[in-house]
Amino acid sequence: MTLPSDLPAAAPIKGPRTYGAVNWTGLWTLYLKEVQRFLKVITQTVLAPVVTTLLFFAVFALALGGAVRHIGALPFIDFLAPGLIMMATTQNAFANTSSSLMISKIQGNIVDVLMPPLSAGELLTAYVLAGVTRGAVVATAVFIAMQPFLATPVQAWWAVIYYVVTGSLIMSLLGVLAGLWSQKFDHLAAVTNFVVTPLAFLSGTFYSVQQLPAFWYAAAHANPFFFMIDGFRYGMTGHTDGDIALGATALAVVAAALWGFCLQLFRRGYRLRP
Repeated sequence: MTLPSDLPAAAPIKGPRTYGAVNWTGLWTLYLKEVQRFLKVITQTVLAPVVTTLLFFAVFALALGGAVRHIGALPFIDFLAPGLIMMATTQNAFANTSSSLMISKIQGNIVDVLMPPLSAGELLTAYVLAGVTRGAVVATAVFIAMQPFLATPVQAWWAVIYYVVTGSLIMSLLGVLAGLWSQKFDHLAAVTNFVVTPLAFLSGTFYSVQQLPAFWYAAAHANPFFFMIDGFRYGMTGHTDGDIALGATALAVVAAALWGFCLQLFRRGYRLRP
């Protein structure tokens, strides 16, 4: 059979679509998907931490002295509030990335994230920024809820913003590590119960580390949570138990190291591929 000679020439077959150095469309889409995931259950992901933190605030403020007790020149409730806000912020940033990866692996839909043309860096960036967003949203909500009870105005907004973002970033990266490593919810619960929670409670959230014996004072300074809470407390009240410059630098170094480690794991497909 002979085809007519006047048919138009077939269009050339196009190769794979290119996105440039960064697939901004894919990165933004995955980020929005992760943000919408926690906003869909905002009662659980934002309102519940607010209520829990306010209960901690009420119980510890009353049990440990309320407005009568002072730490230095600072009323105890003003000292307590920044630690509780930061604790809620970091725990929720950790939960966002760890639970997302864990659930995707168990349900088997992690392949929907791995198949699109997204690099390891783009995947990591989207997951981590969503965790930082949840941490910042929780921090803002708890901060607003506590304002009627606090007498000390914010002293340094730059420190408040820096430590919320950096603390959420570090905990989001730790959540990525936990989500990649965990193969069942028991593993994830073990990381939360035996690593995240003890470090958060032993970081000066409810007390000043200046009151600790020398050994435990030094041990507190090896805990990244201490620098997160101390720096955030400095921003809110001007009170600090450590060196602000040292804390800011240490957290930046920890964040960079965790980022590099997580990036390598994503590139290897660690526990993501069968």
